[in-house]
Amino acid sequence: MSLPFYQKLHQHYDSSYRNKDLRTTMSHYQQEKKSSAIYTHGSTAYSSRSSAAHRQESEAFSQASAASYQQQASRATASTHASAASGKTASAYDYGYSHGLTDSSLMLEDYSSKLSPQPKRAKKSLLSGEEKENLPSDYMVPIFSGRQVHVSGITDTEEERIKEAAAYIAQRNLLASEEGITASKQSTASRQSTASKQSAVSKQSAVSKHSTASKESVVSKHSAVSKRSTASQESTSSLHQEEAFEKKSRKVAIREKAERLSLTKTLEETEAFHRKLNEDHLLHAPEFVIKPRSHTVWEKENVKLHCSVSGWPEPRVTWYKNQVPINVHANPGKYIIESRYGMHTLEINACNFEDTAQYRASAMNVKGELSAYASVVVKRYKGEFDETRFHAGVSTLPLSFAVTPYGYASKFEIHFDDKFDVSFGREGETMSLGCRVVITPEIKHFQPEIQWYRNGAPVSPSKWVQTHWSGDRATLTFSHLNKEDEGLYTIRVRMGEYYEQYSAYVFVRDADAEIEGAPAAPLDVMCLDANKDYIIISWKQPAVDGGSPILGYFIDKCEVGTDSWSQCNDTPVKFARFPVTGLIEGRSYIFRVRAVNKTGIGLPSRVSEPVAALDPAEKARLKSRPSAPWTGQIIVTEEEPSEGIVPGPPTDLSVTEATRSYVVLSWKPPGQRGHEGILYFVEKCDAETENWQRVNTELPVKSPRFALFDLAEGKSYRFRVRCSNSAGVGEPSEATEVTVVGDKLDIPKAPGKIIPSRNTDTSVVVSWEESKDAKELVGYYIESSVVGSGKWEPCNNNPVKDPRFTCHGLATGQSYIFRVRAVNAAGLSEYSQDSEAIEVKAAIAAPSPPYDITCLESCRDSMVLGWKQPDKSGGAEITGYYVNYREVIDGVPGRWREANIKAVSDEAYKISNLKENMVYQFQVAAMNIAGLGVPSAVSACFKCEEWTIAVPGPPHSVKCSEVRKTSLVLQWRPPIHSGRTPVTGYFVDLKEASAKDDQWRGLNEAAIKNTYLRVQGLKEGASYVFRVRAINQAGVGKPSDLAGPVVAETRPGTREIVVNVDDDGVISLNFECDQMTPNSQFNWSKDYVSTEGSPRLDVESKGNKTKMTFKDLGTEDIGIYSCDVTDTDGIASSYLIDEDELKRLLALSQEHKFPIVPVKSELAVEILEKGQVRFWMQAEKLSANTKVTYIFNDKEIFEGPKYKMHVDRNTGIIEMFMEKLQDEDEGTYTFQLQDGKAVGHSTLVLIGDVYKKLQKEAEFQRQEWIRKQGPHFAEYLSWEVTGECNVLLKCKVANIKKETHIVWYKDEREISVDEKHDFKDGICTLLITEFSKKDAGIYEVILKDDRGKDKSRLKLVDEAFKELMTEVCKTIALSATDLKIQSTAEGIRLYSFVTYYLDDLKVNWSHNGTAIKYTDRVKSGVTGEQIWLQINEPTPNDKGKYVMELFDGKTGHQKTVDLSGQAYDEAFAEFQRLKQAAIAEKNRARVLGGLPDVVTIQEGKALNLTCIVWGDPTPEVSWLKNEKPLVTDDHCSVKFEAGKTAYFTISGVSTADSGKYGLVVKNKYGSEISDFTISVFIPEEEARKATEQPQKGNKKSK
Repeated sequence: MSLPFYQKLHQHYDSSYRNKDLRTTMSHYQQEKKSSAIYTHGSTAYSSRSSAAHRQESEAFSQASAASYQQQASRATASTHASAASGKTASAYDYGYSHGLTDSSLMLEDYSSKLSPQPKRAKKSLLSGEEKENLPSDYMVPIFSGRQVHVSGITDTEEERIKEAAAYIAQRNLLASEEGITASKQSTASRQSTASKQSAVSKQSAVSKHSTASKESVVSKHSAVSKRSTASQESTSSLHQEEAFEKKSRKVAIREKAERLSLTKTLEETEAFHRKLNEDHLLHAPEFVIKPRSHTVWEKENVKLHCSVSGWPEPRVTWYKNQVPINVHANPGKYIIESRYGMHTLEINACNFEDTAQYRASAMNVKGELSAYASVVVKRYKGEFDETRFHAGVSTLPLSFAVTPYGYASKFEIHFDDKFDVSFGREGETMSLGCRVVITPEIKHFQPEIQWYRNGAPVSPSKWVQTHWSGDRATLTFSHLNKEDEGLYTIRVRMGEYYEQYSAYVFVRDADAEIEGAPAAPLDVMCLDANKDYIIISWKQPAVDGGSPILGYFIDKCEVGTDSWSQCNDTPVKFARFPVTGLIEGRSYIFRVRAVNKTGIGLPSRVSEPVAALDPAEKARLKSRPSAPWTGQIIVTEEEPSEGIVPGPPTDLSVTEATRSYVVLSWKPPGQRGHEGILYFVEKCDAETENWQRVNTELPVKSPRFALFDLAEGKSYRFRVRCSNSAGVGEPSEATEVTVVGDKLDIPKAPGKIIPSRNTDTSVVVSWEESKDAKELVGYYIESSVVGSGKWEPCNNNPVKDPRFTCHGLATGQSYIFRVRAVNAAGLSEYSQDSEAIEVKAAIAAPSPPYDITCLESCRDSMVLGWKQPDKSGGAEITGYYVNYREVIDGVPGRWREANIKAVSDEAYKISNLKENMVYQFQVAAMNIAGLGVPSAVSACFKCEEWTIAVPGPPHSVKCSEVRKTSLVLQWRPPIHSGRTPVTGYFVDLKEASAKDDQWRGLNEAAIKNTYLRVQGLKEGASYVFRVRAINQAGVGKPSDLAGPVVAETRPGTREIVVNVDDDGVISLNFECDQMTPNSQFNWSKDYVSTEGSPRLDVESKGNKTKMTFKDLGTEDIGIYSCDVTDTDGIASSYLIDEDELKRLLALSQEHKFPIVPVKSELAVEILEKGQVRFWMQAEKLSANTKVTYIFNDKEIFEGPKYKMHVDRNTGIIEMFMEKLQDEDEGTYTFQLQDGKAVGHSTLVLIGDVYKKLQKEAEFQRQEWIRKQGPHFAEYLSWEVTGECNVLLKCKVANIKKETHIVWYKDEREISVDEKHDFKDGICTLLITEFSKKDAGIYEVILKDDRGKDKSRLKLVDEAFKELMTEVCKTIALSATDLKIQSTAEGIRLYSFVTYYLDDLKVNWSHNGTAIKYTDRVKSGVTGEQIWLQINEPTPNDKGKYVMELFDGKTGHQKTVDLSGQAYDEAFAEFQRLKQAAIAEKNRARVLGGLPDVVTIQEGKALNLTCIVWGDPTPEVSWLKNEKPLVTDDHCSVKFEAGKTAYFTISGVSTADSGKYGLVVKNKYGSEISDFTISVFIPEEEARKATEQPQKGNKKSK
């Protein structure tokens, strides 16, 4: 990192790091060298070298210290950096003081480990040429870089620097403590003082002369050079001076301290002065020159974090612990924060585990904030550790304590879990790669360094890819996959010097093309060259061409900041480079490329990075730093600008690139061109002529490069260039050599010798010979094809450069061939020859060891051994076993001997020629084609002796298979030793794995002869072990070795054998396994005996599927068929074929051999709307090849005027249509189907009554259609009973208009309807209220208008009327209210109301479930709408439940009431009351009649009135006149006879007798008054009134 220009002249910051020789003194980027014996950490150095070596180095360092220091002081003075030496002293002092250095040798050795080596040769500058040109000539730019440190073999220059620094450190220690001992020369102290003074004077002089002219500056430079030379000579001579030691006095120390204080004050004043010169130019944000470094320390140790920060104004540094500011006052003595000489330190005292954290130094000023982080890890020593030895020094620590940048003895183990595998994606998709990182030992609050790589290059976060670290999981996420992202991805995790990495390949497939057959998108679009006039774009051709060759490419451009894409070329270019012209100078562009073939244009590539249309020099000028501020210097150029100079000819004109589409020229500007800008004109001519033509007539070229288009391919040209400016056009340049337009870069030749080799079960490694004489090779594309398919698929979409590639994503067990072609900018080569076919299978290895060696039989001189086959076969079939044995004498084994020279194939072997009664041990090794595997573990000791037992030996090779949650299959082999008699059977025992030996239980009571047994009834999840015992006539032998333990469970993904019958009737058993390893194989067996070589069976296995086919399934094939998968954890399945299953399979096979087209619906017929006839049937499915034949009466019929046929293969419906049925169409119709070898048919017989009915129906529908052309009834006349028990006749009409009339008739008499029908809802109604028998009859309604008429009749007679009446009665019954109780004078009445009553409604009453017999006391009747039951003179016997049943002719509807309890009591009491009231009313005295209301009688006449009275007892009679008792006399007399008749007589009436009279009758039940009025008139007065009355009338008329 170079310093800003303003920090090189203005010394307002720590000047120690500006010194070029000591710039790496405090660098924290140093790394230890692994092979070195010395490790450096913090303030302590540990060395394995002897103390003598230390003393020798100390002496050598001391001899050179004075001269080296003098040289440094002189150099600082000459360069006007007066504070450099003092800054160097300060930094060295800080280092030594802060680390407590006391011993001189220790100081030198310790400090030397921190210094970067200074080579004698000139250092290389990290600045470009343009940057150097923009810097002032007297500026020195220090470059900071980390260096690797190795103490042994230090160069002379390093020793000088180390001695100088150590001497100055010692001096500073003396000034601080006022007394001390330091390694120095006698002349060094005075020279140091002199150098300090000279530095101060030189600094003041530099300040005062800061604004002088350039001439003075040049003089100053010469002076500095001469001084530097003198100082160098003095330094060289001082190397030979004698070394001496002295103790400084207190007076000398105080004087030196005072001089330093004076120098410091002068420096501060100078810095303050420079700050005021141009403060605005000095402001800049904080920048860490030295960042704090992470530390790992032991408990109770101190640790210091250092950092150095630049910036103006001077940044304020704040320290944080886990993002919390550190408060030194909160924990006194714990933290010490210091800032001296630009070095900021944080010291943590007596570290403990709580101090393990992340620390942050935050620097802030007005221009911004910047932070730097460091971690501190505090460790505890687990063994016995002497702290005094730890603090004693270097030589006291044991060498076993290695020091690394991350702590003592810190060796990290890094593991990857949950790793990402080979991944496949598609363009445009998202993908995430990740894995969990496990680091031991775990350090809290410390993060490892995670770095991702693609094809070995670091992956930087961008808009396409992001990285994430969550604390234990690292993730790389692609937000939008592109083919550029394809490659080998590696994650590298670094902890200090330890790192681990993991890699996997990522494949990116092409996105689906928008146009089928279009090519894929190109990739890696980038800029090769850019200037003002054009930008050359390059790309890589895609691997997929869409099925036809790529014709070329279109290049699109888009100006940055816009979304508008424009095509750059009208004609596709084949060369994968193209110069884009027509750009606007200074603007930035992005580009994309599209491929095109005869089908269309493919998808565009990923866009390129933005490129500016600028010349390289202009671009470099814009990127360079700003020039230095005004220093008072005046630069005078060699000549003043002059006008009117015609530029000279360009030079070095050449053709840099030539293709069939364009040619690129390049040249150098002329030497004679004046000081104004020049333009260029390019000219061309045919090779054989001198006829020059200007190419760019309209647009001059601004850059010394140009691309020419529109040249004839194959033609030869020469080119030249002219310059022009305002003064004119110059002379042309020299013409180029003859150039033939065409691709100079040839398409590479096809690669050769394609060799595939096995890798894994899904990948193959393909290698090839590189293309010969290939130029500018971009890489290779690899393609694969399944053997016999003819379809090629790309294995990579991003070209690979190595001639070896691993093709992933292949199908296990499939055979593939491969081919390769090379690609460069000119195009893709021809395909290589196809490789040999290779089956995708994992590479093989030697098998694992066998195990469980046991002795199966023993004789005097031989033994039979048995063992279990290896768990891993190594990817190939085990071809045999080798047995070794050795004698064991008194427990001491002898040497191993081979038992067999030729491999044995079984898991048992008889070893002969052994010694009787000798003890032997054995071991077995398995072999496959990869070689001999590791031998098994040594067996137990077996004694070779004759077995005389009569019972059989133990069965062997016991194994479990087909494990399910409640069952498994146990298999074994017969014992080698059968005893005296043959084995007759076996017993199988089991127990739970955790059970004791006394808990074995047998599974079979009788011995079984098979060597297998299906064990049922297991407990799910339980673990079991099994054993087998053989039996013969002598008894039961020893049990076998235990099989298991095995857990009864059905593992996820377990599959069973599936039986299948194909279209040809072939029966097969199929099995599929998803858990196969690359070395797994399928083994079929019948009754657990291998079927290999069976003539009745064929077995075919491919990938993870296998099929066993029966050639001719029969009774001899009945049995259990099983399939085992080798090299797995016991995956197997079985299938039982018994007699029933055999019959089923044979029947199914017959159906498939002679298939029929399945029919969903048989042939049927239906009548359509117009009377058309539709014959149709539906099959389950119909293919495109299905043929349908239509047959009528054994003759094929075809489509024509009479028949219309249609077949819908999607739905399987077959149809035939006929317009009408005639008599000759009676017969048999058949549809015949043929679909490949499958046939089917369906027949329909239409004969006799069936046909006539169908014909009649068709004719009816035809007439119906005709009828519906005019007004018609959509729904014919029908009736409906309303809720009010009325009858509503209704019909629905259609196709009507305003002129349509409707007329109702009953019994052919028109019914007048009050309301007119509006037909709005299409419903016509006729309401008949209180429907009864009188309403029976035939109702008819007629619709008519000018289009025709339609009528509908409804017969409501006989049964139809009865049905309607039943519905009416039902509605009436449903309208009945609940029964109520009413008391009367005669008794109790039960009643219910209905809407209205009809005699057709039958009413029945019952009491307590018994029908009531009607008598004079109990009566039933109907009054109006009331239906009642009268109970006269009720008695307690009348209590109970009464039911009224209303019978509508079909159904009875009941209403119930309970007349008992309180209801009866209340009703009976009310009856008694009403009864008494009735009696009183009956016997009450009353006038029955005889008296008139008014009696008019002539005066003098006699009046006789007679009336009848009633009452029991006989009432009393009295008379009233004018409401007063009548006084009788002879004139007026009254008489009452026989208690019935009352007489009233007036002998001769007079006017005095006129008045109101009344007859009063009264007994104990009541009384009654009968009034009458007597009016007496005089005849004369009547006549007079009569004559007066007309006279009054006449007067009124007048």
